[in-house]
Amino acid sequence: MEFCWTLRGLKGGFRLLWHPCKTWPGNIPEYPREAEAFKEQGNAYYAKKDYNEAFNYYTKAIDTCPNNASYYGNRAATLMMLGRFREALEDAQQSVRLDDSFVRGHLREGKCHLSLGNAMAASRCFQRVLELDHKNTQAQQELKNATTVLEYEKIAEVDFEKRDFRKVVFCMDRALEFAPACHRFKILKAECLALLGRYPEAQSVASDILRMDSTNADALYVRGLCLYYEDCIEKAVQFFVQALRMAPDHEKACLACRNAKALKAKKEDGNKAFKKGNYKLAYELYTEALGIDPNNIKTNAKLYCNRGTVNSKLRKLEEAIDDCTNAVKLDDTYVKAYLRRAQCYMDTEQYEDAVRDYEKVYQTEKTKEHKQLLKNAQVELKKSKRKDYYKILGVNKNASEDEIKKAYRKRALMHHPDRHSGASAEVQKEEEKKFKEVGEAFTILSDPKKKARYDSGQDLEEDGLNMGEFDPNNIFKAFFSGPGGFSFEASGPGNFFFQFG
Repeated sequence: MEFCWTLRGLKGGFRLLWHPCKTWPGNIPEYPREAEAFKEQGNAYYAKKDYNEAFNYYTKAIDTCPNNASYYGNRAATLMMLGRFREALEDAQQSVRLDDSFVRGHLREGKCHLSLGNAMAASRCFQRVLELDHKNTQAQQELKNATTVLEYEKIAEVDFEKRDFRKVVFCMDRALEFAPACHRFKILKAECLALLGRYPEAQSVASDILRMDSTNADALYVRGLCLYYEDCIEKAVQFFVQALRMAPDHEKACLACRNAKALKAKKEDGNKAFKKGNYKLAYELYTEALGIDPNNIKTNAKLYCNRGTVNSKLRKLEEAIDDCTNAVKLDDTYVKAYLRRAQCYMDTEQYEDAVRDYEKVYQTEKTKEHKQLLKNAQVELKKSKRKDYYKILGVNKNASEDEIKKAYRKRALMHHPDRHSGASAEVQKEEEKKFKEVGEAFTILSDPKKKARYDSGQDLEEDGLNMGEFDPNNIFKAFFSGPGGFSFEASGPGNFFFQFG
């Protein structure tokens, strides 16, 4: 039998009477009958899964008879179906306050606690159900679910300290299967997603929570963390500040805000020093900035690239290459770092590496500029695999015609086989090879057309020059046969004696 409180007018005042919820004698309206009608209508809508209408009618039943445990229990069930677990929890708790033996009320309170992530409180509710009905299979299963959630919480806590963020995400996904409305689990998952660089996923989780609760400091912190790690530092600071307004003692938001401001300041100071040409100071500032937060991958990638640019200006090309390599290790999509490193490779004649970087850039951004840079690197690579005639003659690429002739004269005399006729067979063979290469070099570099083709990386065979059939003695004879003090006497095929005048 259901009971309810009623205010009864008596002589000398009023008295609150506890009575069965049936027709009250006298002039008191028959509220319980009306409340039961509302409840039945609510049940009908609940069966049709029209939970909003069911909620409305259960509310009418409660308003009519506010001390009936089953009405609160039914409305709690409806609110749970609507995903409004906090409100459902209040109704479930009220139902068991009115009737501590109300099994369904305890079950629903436990389910609400579990859905909201309070597995300890949920366990107590399910244990109370088993005290009332030790064979209740639903309570037995839900108690196991609550225990499972507690286990995942403990594992996640340990793994977070170990920075095993992937495992934390796994644990939170499993826990959220039983606690779908737990903001705490969602926030922890979002934070770990951010730390793993999965920013869109992390932002989505944090934004969903903020739509429901715009003052949630943890969600504001995670939203700022995503922006911070995406190098949107100024916007990130705004979210951290907002989180600290909501929760002044939020340690993570405080630390992140401090790091964000320090990074922004150091980076800007480094940029200013660079623009002023103070490369030494810029290097120091970028280095200090890199020590602020090793977890900020994108910002640190830019700092490494900036420092690489400084090193290239200081002609510390190998250090510049190392900095750019660190940048692309942190962010393998960072085009600017690839371009900077490729240029350093070109400057240090590491053409294969330069081609590889320019190919990466062109695959990412197919612009005319990048295509030309790749083509230039490929030409230099092709040229580097041929004989370096400038190096053979010992002249630079801008040598004049006279400088080329003087260089040939010196090198040809140095390596002429007759000068080494008394050396070992091995030395003679090596000097003959060098003598031939000197002749090749002079043949190409002394002819403007061939030199131009050679400099552009084109195939010289197109000019009909077959170096395999090349006779360096002919060049030597032609060069030294004019008036000026040299005489030649053949001593056999390809050999000459000469004397200086």
